[in-house]
Amino acid sequence: MYPALWIAKTGLDAQQTRMSVISNNLANVNTTGFKRDRASFEDLIYQNVRQVGASSSQDTELPSGLNLGTGVRTVATQKLHTQGNLVQTNNNLDFAIEGRGFFQILTPDGSIQYTRDGTFSMNQDGQIVSPNGYPLEPAITIPANTLSVTVGSDGTVSALVAGNDAPTQIGTVELADFINPMGLEAMGGNLFRETLASGAPTTTTPGQDGVGTLIQGSLESS
Repeated sequence: MYPALWIAKTGLDAQQTRMSVISNNLANVNTTGFKRDRASFEDLIYQNVRQVGASSSQDTELPSGLNLGTGVRTVATQKLHTQGNLVQTNNNLDFAIEGRGFFQILTPDGSIQYTRDGTFSMNQDGQIVSPNGYPLEPAITIPANTLSVTVGSDGTVSALVAGNDAPTQIGTVELADFINPMGLEAMGGNLFRETLASGAPTTTTPGQDGVGTLIQGSLESS
């Protein structure tokens, strides 16, 4: 293949990747807690025809060299874990994180995965679960005959049960944080998985150790 055609092909491949990333970002513009991707590119190896500072026939040094580029390649895609706008829903089981941190979700294989999607609901056993039915970790169970549930900015969950005069604390929402959130692996379903690049999670209550706080009745937009 002619060098110019090969270089053009690498450019087309890079632009195809860029458009795919942008298209996925646009498709998820209304996905709760979605974090957009960014594609990164780098130039390929150069053909060094003449070194910079090489001697000319007049025994002088040339001010520039002759290097021919061979194209471009996609080097990485990165999740940009920036804070999304908070949208008020007034649903008492919708939680938004304002600041760093992830909700912890217990998946069917027993592993913990992580999300910024705070769209929670209650299953038939009273457990607080994610939209795909996976329990929040640590588990929080809402008692029967509960009239209302309140969640403090520090993650404290309280329930007012019929017949009681005051709410009772039933659990605490804990958040996980990572030294390198960009290193998390996106699994689909608004979930991320820990990797060697992300580092091990540290868990704490909201508002502690640099982790964000919770806002009940709101969700984080993409």
